[in-house]
Amino acid sequence: MINKAYEVIIVGSGATGGMAALTMAKAGIRVLVIERGPELEIKQAQGTEPCNMIRRLIGVTTGNYQNQPQHPGFWKSNPILYANKKTNPYTHPPKAPFMWTQGNQVGGRSLTWGGITLRLANEDFEASKDKEYNLQWPISYKDLESHYSEIENFLRIYGNKDDLNQLPNGEFIGKSPFTESEEEFAVKIKEKLNLPFIHSRGFGDNKDKTKWPRSSSLGSTLKEASRLGKVEILSDHIVEKLVLNKDRKSAKSVIIVNQNNGKRSELESKLIILCSSTIQTIRILLSSEESNDSNGLIDPSHSLGKNLMDHISTCRFFTVPIDKNLTNYSKNNNNYVLTGAGSFFIPIGRNRSKKNNFVGGYGIWGGIDRFEPPDVLKNYKDTKTGFLIGHGEVLPNNKNTVSLTKRTDQYDISIPHISIVWRENEKRMVTEMNRMIELIIDSGNGKIIPVHEILNIPFTKQILNKSVAAKSDAPPPGYYIHEVGGAPMGNTKEKSVLDKWNRLWECSNVLVVDGACWPTSSWQSPTLTMMAITKRACEKAIIDFKG
Repeated sequence: MINKAYEVIIVGSGATGGMAALTMAKAGIRVLVIERGPELEIKQAQGTEPCNMIRRLIGVTTGNYQNQPQHPGFWKSNPILYANKKTNPYTHPPKAPFMWTQGNQVGGRSLTWGGITLRLANEDFEASKDKEYNLQWPISYKDLESHYSEIENFLRIYGNKDDLNQLPNGEFIGKSPFTESEEEFAVKIKEKLNLPFIHSRGFGDNKDKTKWPRSSSLGSTLKEASRLGKVEILSDHIVEKLVLNKDRKSAKSVIIVNQNNGKRSELESKLIILCSSTIQTIRILLSSEESNDSNGLIDPSHSLGKNLMDHISTCRFFTVPIDKNLTNYSKNNNNYVLTGAGSFFIPIGRNRSKKNNFVGGYGIWGGIDRFEPPDVLKNYKDTKTGFLIGHGEVLPNNKNTVSLTKRTDQYDISIPHISIVWRENEKRMVTEMNRMIELIIDSGNGKIIPVHEILNIPFTKQILNKSVAAKSDAPPPGYYIHEVGGAPMGNTKEKSVLDKWNRLWECSNVLVVDGACWPTSSWQSPTLTMMAITKRACEKAIIDFKG
């Protein structure tokens, strides 16, 4: 148990928790990182086949894993990295499902992150000023630009400088090559549709399985922060709520619950940084708020827990004929790996939204010949298999909420209730994304085929028919695991929970830097921007701290 006082407590050890820890450690500040899950060894986290598959099947049949099997990452990772729903419960309206994926271990969801790193553009921040948005970003692209660059250089990101307004250039170590099928596909799309077709940006394959991947906090930020000797990690402890000082203008401590014995204790700190993931951070804040604690947080905006967002997505699988003139035609499987960098992007951005009667931007991620099954398992010979996934921006809506129920979990902690639905704006965007995806596939000489028909595997059809990704409609909220909002930054305390430096308006020694702080969702994968926001907020806090 931690008995000494720490200058800073960081709640959560994933992408933002690791960045917060590193930023503080570099400044010589002693940090305690609290993680609700266990600290795993690399071999434990990776697992082995067929043991991982056995765990998946047991988890699915017992109901411990209910939503997780819908996500492709579940089938390539050790399932213990996906939280058991029975011991981590939540509720949602019967007709409005939410697919909440939790990663409760040191490293958090960074251990299962797909590793795509896209910057937001200036237009994404500026768009929030339009009348269709009820919340505005209090910062601009310029406020994050240098932080983006420093993080990219540190993480060693792959990508190409494409000079696109909707997707600013980053600092890259080089681009991960397209497969030959992707090269051919790209030529057709550029010629016929004049669309940007770029190398995806992010991490390559982690070839050394004895080391944590660079995409995880354990292989990058948290690793470096620990090396500096200023960080201690307290695992298997849940942060229940904040405790305020008598004037309710600053936080005194956090109440934590030991998952090994259920005992509660209190840890004091001068600065508390919430990086626990969007919904868990909202749960902590709601548990600490005055409506649930008479001596708790004051939220002048009365908007805490409102305006939850996630990316809306839609997916199509397809085949393209093999060009027998390709260099590697003779190889049945070229062993190209699907990674954040090993794939492609068609970043549409915002330039088509008003033409199609919706507000917001979207992008299309894809790959061909990245998960190619052996010929014996394919129904369509002499083809390569591809996918396109569109993901689009969701507007803030104060009816999309996270609240606390009267039910509690095994530790008597209130269970969150998550209520979010797609509105007409998002449905119109999906219609356009599907139209564009179908046009792209047709222009690339591809043929859309349901994934269960591509594979010649017994029982596959019955399983995949139930997959939300295989359906024509958009999957439910939560599927894309990009939830943001609920405690937004803003320019005034009347319309936001946080100021422009991510501080609670009425409790300035508490920072919220994970996805909960986002006023809008934009369309890009959010993790890199979350890390940049974290770094910026923590550097400002260090100045205030030392001052």
